[in-house]
Amino acid sequence: MREYIRRRVLEITDHMLETRATVRQTAHLFNVSKSTVHKDVTERLPSISKQLARKVKKILDQNKAERHIRGGEATRRKYRASSKG
Repeated sequence: MREYIRRRVLEITDHMLETRATVRQTAHLFNVSKSTVHKDVTERLPSISKQLARKVKKILDQNKAERHIRGGEATRRKYRASSKG
């Protein structure tokens, strides 16, 4: 693995562990695609650190379980904002 990729994987991992950010939020912050973030933490990270990979997996699983709630909240805010206008 190239050094810049390894460094990015570790930076992304640190950010996700500190902030519990979603893949989308992390991708936006690091200016990479969601696919890149996902590949970094699910495929590349285990070859660097299995322990960190397990921690990030818990965050990914939690975010996946909560995504329907976030989507519903976003829709609710959207329609509340449009009905006030």
